[in-house]
Amino acid sequence: MVKSLRDNILPPKEITLANGKVVKKPRSIAPFVVILVLIAMYYSVQLTGFNLSTLMKRGQQFFVILGRMVPPNWSFYQGVIGPLVDTIKMSVLGTVIGAFLAIPFAMVASINLTHNKVLSGIMKFILSMIRTMPTLVSALILTYIFGLGTFSGTLAIALFTFSFVGKQLYETIETVDMLPYEAMEAAGANKIKSFVAAIQPQILPSYLSTSLYTFEGNVRHAAILGYVGAGGIGIILNENLSWREYQNVGMILLCLFITVAIIEFISGYLRKKLS
Repeated sequence: MVKSLRDNILPPKEITLANGKVVKKPRSIAPFVVILVLIAMYYSVQLTGFNLSTLMKRGQQFFVILGRMVPPNWSFYQGVIGPLVDTIKMSVLGTVIGAFLAIPFAMVASINLTHNKVLSGIMKFILSMIRTMPTLVSALILTYIFGLGTFSGTLAIALFTFSFVGKQLYETIETVDMLPYEAMEAAGANKIKSFVAAIQPQILPSYLSTSLYTFEGNVRHAAILGYVGAGGIGIILNENLSWREYQNVGMILLCLFITVAIIEFISGYLRKKLS
């Protein structure tokens, strides 16, 4: 239907080949795509109130505030370590819990293991629903349920990890070679033993790589969970920004940058080894 509509609007161009045969070359829809993008941008600017002149005038304030963070308050280092360690703990524990829980759910979501479209579809829908919820929003909800602190932040990170790793894992499982698994089942092994022996070796590198990649992002997510009272370095970051203690903010951001850079380097190295 889309193709016929395109042909009605933009009739195919006829080309005569060297042998005298006439072929029809479909015209590009790129001009229509460009027009649609420009229209979408126009209405987006109108709805959001985006103003380039305001951006140019006020954008320099970013560099003013950045200048106030330099040099950072080195003596504030001791006050950063505790919340920074809490942030790392939240990220590690949340990632481990979420990645571990993702395994059985991914198995159920994989159509080539369950052979049940309804059950597989329900599980995929659950993973998608959880994944669409931003970590900050889930952390805010969890603070109302479990109270303020790192426990709520850890659960929020675990939820995100569970949904993200679960999706990547069931997609990987659905592409594996099922012959070894089916052979073990035919020999009398149960589903769990067959999965561990035949499918786990095929998915383990991808699973670990995805978990490490998620851990990298979780460290950054955990850094802002303090804004909703979910613990971590975000609490003191929010406090010092509110008090305009920009040199303290500079120290917080410096420590956070170094920590994230080290974690990304180690994670990247391990993922290369796994691949």
